[in-house]
Amino acid sequence: MKLKLWTLGAALAVTAIAGPAKADKLADITAAKVIRCGTFADVPPFAAPDPATREMAGFDVDLCNAIARELGVKAEIKPLSVEARVPEVKLGHVDIAVANLAYTLSRAEQIEFSHPYYLAKEMLIVKADDPGQKKADFAGVRLASTKGSTSELAIRKNESKPLTFQDTGSAYLAVQQGKARGLVANTMTTTKIVNESKTKGAEMRMIEEPMLFQPIGIGMKKDEPALTAKINEILVSLDTSGEINKIWEKWLGPNTEYKMTRTDKVVPITELKFEPIP
Repeated sequence: MKLKLWTLGAALAVTAIAGPAKADKLADITAAKVIRCGTFADVPPFAAPDPATREMAGFDVDLCNAIARELGVKAEIKPLSVEARVPEVKLGHVDIAVANLAYTLSRAEQIEFSHPYYLAKEMLIVKADDPGQKKADFAGVRLASTKGSTSELAIRKNESKPLTFQDTGSAYLAVQQGKARGLVANTMTTTKIVNESKTKGAEMRMIEEPMLFQPIGIGMKKDEPALTAKINEILVSLDTSGEINKIWEKWLGPNTEYKMTRTDKVVPITELKFEPIP
């Protein structure tokens, strides 16, 4: 009996020294046959409820489904607020965040980023009669954006004063009501707002100089090298096959209200020339 007890004790000691088995998120996803994909809750054309089906639809949703297909699993779409994207990844509530997630130094300290799949711009729009012509003309003034977004960071970087909201619609309303001089958002959103303003509300125009350039990638939990490598491999494959461009054309291309052409290629972020924001 003593020998058995000693043997058990020795085994437990060895286990304690070795530590618990390291989790493997990719293995978990494969076993569950589901990948939990965090997207925007209501930010078209990236992700928003389809009025007809009430199902989530958009560029990011289609990209989630394409990634799931390549993994041989089902995509479970989990709508997130803008500021919840990074925390939900860190907490493990979602496996990946595909939500127009821009690379920043502070985010990169908290989560892992995939290779970027496009280089976005943060743009400033103002009322058509505003005298400002370049971003420096708006230093020190109040500009609206969504809370916790890189749009907010772009405002701070320009030494302007951010007025933040939970959604772009509220930020736009603040400009219309004169509570903020302009609105900062990604190119797609600002283009849509400028076009819509020609027929309703105060007409808006876009400042040509970008407030910020930002690589957009997929967010994942840190210390999951197998998942990171696999997501990067899939993104390169989807880019090479032309599928990312097809999804882009569907939601953002020349035949949409955004009329944008994707010229980017999926490459490691180290190959891009840009100034990372804090």
